[in-house]
Amino acid sequence: MFWVNGQPASMVSLSDRSFQYGDGCFTTILTKNGEIQQWPLHIERMQSCLDLLAIKMPDWEQVKAWLDQAALLETLAGLKLHISRGEGGRGYSSVGTGSSTITISSFSYPPHYLDWQKKGVDLGVCQHKLGIMPLLAGHKHNNRLEQVLLKREMDQSEFQDGVVMNIYDHVVETTMANLFWSKNDVLHTPSLHLSGVAGIIRRVILNSAQDSGLEVSIGNFSLAHLLDADEIFITNSILGVAPVTKIDKLFFPIGAITRHFQENLHS
Repeated sequence: MFWVNGQPASMVSLSDRSFQYGDGCFTTILTKNGEIQQWPLHIERMQSCLDLLAIKMPDWEQVKAWLDQAALLETLAGLKLHISRGEGGRGYSSVGTGSSTITISSFSYPPHYLDWQKKGVDLGVCQHKLGIMPLLAGHKHNNRLEQVLLKREMDQSEFQDGVVMNIYDHVVETTMANLFWSKNDVLHTPSLHLSGVAGIIRRVILNSAQDSGLEVSIGNFSLAHLLDADEIFITNSILGVAPVTKIDKLFFPIGAITRHFQENLHS
């Protein structure tokens, strides 16, 4: 189902700037038993991107009320909150635009995610690479053509997802999730200052690691560094935490650190 500015709808205006230019941002939210998960972090993520794009902030209490209504449809599901600058403007210029457009869509929880959480995920290595865009890096803006191409590459492969690198050959993420790995009890995750999306669960994992005293290394890592890991897992808001059991032809165990974060997050 879809709602536009709180009303059931099946379309948006052709002059909406998200359709014309990808002018906006979005976040994907897990719901359990009608409750929105990690809402404060989702607001923080959206505010950061809206501020960067100079799009007026919505009434978050109203947005939350709309989301709460949508969350009642299924016991375990997902919601996508999408905010565009709205209609109008000439060319790329945002001068003359109207009020922002807030779109909410609901979807059923992907059943294979539960299997991934238990048994793990097989990853390939994407041949397409992310460009360098420090101005927008980390943000989940509406321009996602790189991810579309990367996902298409993996859809044509034998793998469930793929490791994505940027043009400097730094490991960044997968096509749909953030990456973590452990080596000698140090947790590693790529820096997202040049490319990639800073996910909500990535933030949760980093906060949890800090609270538990686990050493964390955030930086620019090569594929060889990743493949030398003791254990690997991926994260996103809907999937949560899922172990990686294979990259290309190399196998990895499901480790204690991965299960620790799973238990903390999924309990």
